[in-house]
Amino acid sequence: MTIGTTPLAGTRTVAGPVAGRTGRRPFLTRLRQSWWIYLFLLPTVLGYGAYTVYPLVASWWYALLDWPGFALRGTFIGLGNFERLLADDLFWSAFRNSLVFMIIGVPLRVGGALLLALVLNSRRTPFRGFFRTLIFLPVVTTGAIIGVVFTLILDAGGPVNLALIKLALLESPVNFAADTDTSLVTVVAVWVWKWLGITMIYWLAALQTIPPELGEAARVDRAGAVREFWHITLPLLRPFLVIITLIDIIGALNVFDLVTTLTGGGPAYSSEVIELFIYRTAYEATVPQLGYASAAAVLFGLLTVILAVAQAAGIRAVRRRQA
Repeated sequence: MTIGTTPLAGTRTVAGPVAGRTGRRPFLTRLRQSWWIYLFLLPTVLGYGAYTVYPLVASWWYALLDWPGFALRGTFIGLGNFERLLADDLFWSAFRNSLVFMIIGVPLRVGGALLLALVLNSRRTPFRGFFRTLIFLPVVTTGAIIGVVFTLILDAGGPVNLALIKLALLESPVNFAADTDTSLVTVVAVWVWKWLGITMIYWLAALQTIPPELGEAARVDRAGAVREFWHITLPLLRPFLVIITLIDIIGALNVFDLVTTLTGGGPAYSSEVIELFIYRTAYEATVPQLGYASAAAVLFGLLTVILAVAQAAGIRAVRRRQA
């Protein structure tokens, strides 16, 4: 005797390999049926491949060559450029400046933006929209323009020196952008001021995720503003703290335009960062060294990748802790 099975009512059978576990059609089938959609994407794909993917891959090959850029082909030297980098004091000086820039600038930017966001998120603060716009305005201004303007402002005869001398905080004028002791700190301060607005927006968006009932309950229990922040606001902002901090770290490694126009990496390489070292080696040297500059760019790219991986790991760790 055989026992037959019939499908339950309301169910459909899917034949063939067209629909998998997720019910999605194979890519070739979708491409054949909706080819015109991918046609619109073609210019973007070609541009991204030509101006992003190809230079990225080519830089890895150029890093293995002794190539001044004048000849059609370079000489393959393997890891020679990397060995030379490890012994280059100027490279390590630029690397150290980038780390100092990041260590000083990121906490100031993240912490300062958080304080501003807390103040401007309060309904008691008057003219909140005006102050938000005012703080965000430097973000939409190019770094090159800001660098040129602050070169004049921070000059020995500029308004900053005049104000500090009148307040008896300085005995004699100081050109902050042209002094070896203050050039790097000056660039950090200008960078923090420029990008403070975008980090403030991140924090304002994060604060909107906190239910207002929690703050009302804390005020009913007569908890002060400080206790409310430490015990309610800050714990709920921890996932955003990891993301925002790592975004700002990546931003601290991309300051070429601001450093170039404000200090030019000087004086005496005191404010030169890795990006400027790569540019100067490739294009401003008497004999361009594109292979050597590519090796430095590869190391710089690896540092960025490590930070990106750290960002992903940090976000995952915070989510696990919350779960």
